[in-house]
Amino acid sequence: MLDQIERLRVDLRRVDPVVVAGRVGGVCSDGVVVLDYWGKAVSLPWETLNPVGPSGEALSAFDTAMLLHHLRWSDGSAPAGQWISFRELPGGEFYHQAYLGYTGRRLAEAFGGRPDAFDASSASVSGERLHGPAPHTWRFAPLPRIPLAACLWPGDDELPAQASVLFDAHAGHHLPVDGLALLGAGLTGRLLHTPGRS
Repeated sequence: MLDQIERLRVDLRRVDPVVVAGRVGGVCSDGVVVLDYWGKAVSLPWETLNPVGPSGEALSAFDTAMLLHHLRWSDGSAPAGQWISFRELPGGEFYHQAYLGYTGRRLAEAFGGRPDAFDASSASVSGERLHGPAPHTWRFAPLPRIPLAACLWPGDDELPAQASVLFDAHAGHHLPVDGLALLGAGLTGRLLHTPGRS
């Protein structure tokens, strides 16, 4: 991963940081790009491209790679305002079942009989309640240009619970499919490890 991060840094330094900031919905001032990442302002000095959190703390290698991939990949497309499944993403068909296994199935198992806990967890990680496509649907913004939706259809005596983490139809303009899979998994992990989960 460290080699990959260094290659991304080399590629990004060839691009104007002001242009990159505009593409990802961030701002650039004095050679530092700032954008929201999971609800926190992250700063990326263009000289080092070592992202730091609001208190100056270094980010993990995983988060660094995610952000640099996003900065390198994004073409600036605005969200489409239409939700699609992972299967509908470019290249998503092949990984669809695996993605469901570590996102939707985990959420259905944890919250299928406890939709109020799902709602509490979603609210605690800064989700926004939506109407549809499921009875319990929440919107999240891990990155300004990549909204996600977590959906829960509670189970009953006749039908098992179902859940899904959906993407904006333009998500593929901002991260490759493997990066989007990790973003969906990241949301799932946050929902499963919040006060609403207990």
